Amino acid sequence: MPLVNKVTYSMKFTRLAALAAALLLAVPALAQSVEFSKDRFGNDKEGLKTAQKEIKAGDEWYFADPPKYERALPHYLEAQKFNPNNAQLNLKIGDCYLNSGFRPRSLSYLQKAFELDGEVDPRMHFLLGRGLHLNARWQEAIAEYKKAVPPTGAKNALALQQEIRKHITECESGMALMKKPTRVFIDNAGPGVNSPFPDYGPVISADESVILFTSRRNNSTGGQTDPESGGFFEDVYQSNRAGDGWGPARALAEPVNTDGHDATVGLSPDGQRMLIYVENNGGDLNECDLRGNKWSKPQTLGKRVNTNAHESSASYSPDGRILYFVSDQPEGSLGSRDIYRIELEGKGKAVNLGPAINTPYGEEGVFMHPDGKTMYFSSEGHNSMGGYDIFKSVYENGKWSKPENLGWPINTPDDDVFFVISASGRHGYYSSYRDDGQGSKDIYQITFLGPEKPPVLSNEDQLLASRAAPVKETVLAAAVPVATTQVTILKGIVTDAESKQPLEATIDVVDNQKNQTIASFRSNSQSGRYLVSLPSGINYGIVVRQEGYLFHSENFDLPAGAAYSEVVKDIALKKLNVGAKVVLNNIFFDTDKSTLRKESTAELERLVALLNETPKLRIEISGHTDNVGNPAYNQKLSENRARVVVDYLITKGIDKGRLTFAGYGLTQPVASNTTKEGRQQNRRTEFKVLEK
Repeated sequence: MPLVNKVTYSMKFTRLAALAAALLLAVPALAQSVEFSKDRFGNDKEGLKTAQKEIKAGDEWYFADPPKYERALPHYLEAQKFNPNNAQLNLKIGDCYLNSGFRPRSLSYLQKAFELDGEVDPRMHFLLGRGLHLNARWQEAIAEYKKAVPPTGAKNALALQQEIRKHITECESGMALMKKPTRVFIDNAGPGVNSPFPDYGPVISADESVILFTSRRNNSTGGQTDPESGGFFEDVYQSNRAGDGWGPARALAEPVNTDGHDATVGLSPDGQRMLIYVENNGGDLNECDLRGNKWSKPQTLGKRVNTNAHESSASYSPDGRILYFVSDQPEGSLGSRDIYRIELEGKGKAVNLGPAINTPYGEEGVFMHPDGKTMYFSSEGHNSMGGYDIFKSVYENGKWSKPENLGWPINTPDDDVFFVISASGRHGYYSSYRDDGQGSKDIYQITFLGPEKPPVLSNEDQLLASRAAPVKETVLAAAVPVATTQVTILKGIVTDAESKQPLEATIDVVDNQKNQTIASFRSNSQSGRYLVSLPSGINYGIVVRQEGYLFHSENFDLPAGAAYSEVVKDIALKKLNVGAKVVLNNIFFDTDKSTLRKESTAELERLVALLNETPKLRIEISGHTDNVGNPAYNQKLSENRARVVVDYLITKGIDKGRLTFAGYGLTQPVASNTTKEGRQQNRRTEFKVLEK
C-alpha cells in the first residue's frame, strides 16, 4: 500500500542533478575517483563491458520520470562489484538507498562518494546530512545541513531552505528524545508472521488472538508483479496466536485477495470487521465482515469517506460507530494528509480533527485504542525526529491532548508508521527494516516495560565499629507498576445450552444509567466467539439474545479509572422452554430495600418486550438473598423485591394473570456464601418460564 508521495529535497533536484551528473561525467576524473574506462580496466574488457551495461540499465530507471530508484539499485550494485571506487556510482547508490526501504544504508556510499570527489554533486552536503540523520548521528547531520545551500537559481529555493531547517529541528528533537529512551523490548514477530518478502501494516484484535497484515510474497493471488516497484502485488494474510508466538500465516481467500493490490488497514476490536485499502479512484477504503471462517466481499465505505483523493488508513471506535481515517482531500485540509472523524450511521460529513492533531505536514496510520479515547497516529510534524514518528493523544474534556512522541527507540529518524497496540497497552506492533529481519520489511512486537523502578538502598552504620551487631536501615523503593489502560475486555463463546453447539447471537452493550444501547455486536456463527471492549466509567448491561432463546444478561459496573482487565465469560443461551430460568443481572435495588433503581429500566423493558413478543408466556419472578442476616428478614426482602418487579410489568400493560412472584430468601443459593463473589451471585432476581 503506497504510504505517501513525498517530495524531498533530493527529489526536487532530480532533474538538476541529472544535468549536473551528465556534465560531471564529461569532466576528467579526479585522482581519487576511478572511471569505468579502457585505460583503467584494459585487462578485463569483458568485465568492463558488463559493468558499463549495468550502469546503463540502472540509469534508465534512475533518470526515468519519475525515478525508479529501487529498480536502478540492483544494476548499480552489480557495477559496484567491478569498480567500488567511482564517485558518481557511489553517489547514485547512496541516492537510491535514500529513496528505498533501507535508507540508513545510504551513508557509507555517500561518504565514499564525497571522499573520492567532494564536488561530485551539488546536493552532496544535503545528501550527506540525510545519510547521517537517518543513522541518528545528529550533530554531524546538522553540520552537513548547514552547509547544504541550494544552488544559485534553483527553483523553490525558499521551500528548500525551509526543508533544511525542518531537518535540523528534527535532529534536535532526536537528540533530546534519545537522552530519555522509552523502556521497551522490540522483538521480531517471528517466522510465523514474517517472510523473506515485505511484511507490513499489522492490525490485531483487542486481545491479541489474531493478527492480519499485508505482504508482497511470491505466491500472491494472481502471481503478478507491480510494474512500478517490480515487487509482487499485495495480499492480506492472517496468523493466530500460538502460545507466546504466532502460528503460520495464511493468505485470505477470495473475495478479499484479488489479482490486484489488497491491503488491510484496520480491524474491529473483536476481529469481526476489517478495513481494506484498494487502489481505485486514487485509493479508497472498503470493509468486509467475518462470517463463520470466511470474509465477505469488501464493500466501499461510500462517498462520505472515499473521495477523488487518497484515503489510506482508518480505524474503528470501540463501538464500531465512528471511523477515524486519513485522507489528502483538499477540502478542509490543514496539511498534506490529515486525520478525519465520521459517524458511520447517518448522513453527516467527515470532520477534520483540527490543529491539535493535524499539522502542515503529513499524518498517517491512525489507530483508536479500545478504550475509546486514546489515539495513536504517525506524523511528520509535532516533534518528529525525522520522517513519520508515532504519537499518542487522549481525548478528554472535549479536546485532544498535546500529542506525545512515543520516543526512542520506538521512533527512529526514518518513517515509523502503522502502529497498533493491544487493549492491555502491554504490546504494540508495527513494521520496520532492521538487521534481524527475515529478509525485507518485517513486523515487530514492542513490549512496554513502564518506568524504571528505583534501586533499593541498604544503609549500614559502620561508624560504631565496636558494636557486635551494626545498626542496619533498609530503605524500600516504592513499587512502580507498568501503566495499564482503562478498559475491560469481555470475551467468550456463545452456545446452545442443550446441544452445546456454538451459536450466532446479538450482543447488546447498554449504558444502564442512560438506558441506551451504545453498541451491538454478533458472535461468530461458526465458533460462537465474541469480544466486547468496555471503556471504564460506565455501568454496563450486557445482553445476549437470539430468536427462539431467552435473553442472557450480565452486569459490569466499571468506575472511572478502573484498570485493565480481561474477563472470559462463556454464555449458554436457553431455549424458551417450560422450566427454563434466567437471572436478571441488571435489575438493581437500593441497599437493604425493595426500591428499584433507575439503572434497572433497560432490563425491565427487555422483559416487557419478551412478554409482548410471546403472548402466551407465563413467568414467575423470584427474589433471592445470601445467608447474611436474619433468615426471616431475608425471606421478606426477597419476596418484596419480586413483587415490585411484577408491579412494574403490570404498569407496562402485562396482564397480571401471566405473572406470579415468590421470595426464596437464602434457600436456593447458586454459589458458595463463603466468598464475597459467591454472596453477590446469590443476591439475585430471576424469572422462570411457567407456560409458553
